[in-house]
Amino acid sequence: MWSFLTDTEWTPLFTQKHYGILPLLSGTFMTTVIAIFIAGPLGLVIAVYLSEYAHRQFRASIKPTLELLAAVPTVVYGFFALTVVTPFLKGIFPGIESFNALSAGIVMGIMIIPFISSLSEDALYAVPKALREASYGMGATRFQTAFKVVVPAASSGIIVSIILGIARAIGETMIVAIAAGQQPILTLDPRKGVETVTAYIVQVSLGDVPHGSLEYRTIFAAGITLFVLTFILNSIGYRIKKNYEKKYA
Repeated sequence: MWSFLTDTEWTPLFTQKHYGILPLLSGTFMTTVIAIFIAGPLGLVIAVYLSEYAHRQFRASIKPTLELLAAVPTVVYGFFALTVVTPFLKGIFPGIESFNALSAGIVMGIMIIPFISSLSEDALYAVPKALREASYGMGATRFQTAFKVVVPAASSGIIVSIILGIARAIGETMIVAIAAGQQPILTLDPRKGVETVTAYIVQVSLGDVPHGSLEYRTIFAAGITLFVLTFILNSIGYRIKKNYEKKYA
């Protein structure tokens, strides 16, 4: 178990076999961090606009449209990352590889923007109007009320949406399998190709690895690791949600 958690090489399909999960975890976390840096601020800004600035009719029409983006198949996002985003990034970073973590992370962030914005907007909309009226009564502007009163009051719900977005990004398969590559290397350079836990499971499940062999069974070790990560994140989100409900009960 110690070697599984600390070894810096993951080569169960090679002649020289190593079973360290760190390269897969580093690839997973790198793409997830990039995605959250994209989706978190944009999702929050969209949520604040819909909750505090948009007209009620506009909000009623645009919110379902925004949520439809979450229904787009992730394989479409994956090919978009490979054929559009990566060539664009090559114009900015000439040394970037054809399969890289940056492209996959950016597109994955675009994919989870509707997820974070919808949940955050629900949390903002649930803030009592009395807080807004009190803020306006003290002479605050709409911008000050939105970001200094409403957002802090709905912080628990916003944090939950971000945590669930992280869990969604960690469990994403097709985008990273198509755009991030299949190189299980331990690196912090997003311009290089990486392999995530989910991409490795796809690689082995659809490859030429004999069913029932030790190499094949490594996908269960990777799957258990992925389950533990998402379980922890979902548990944290559930606890925060319960505290949020008690606060405004």
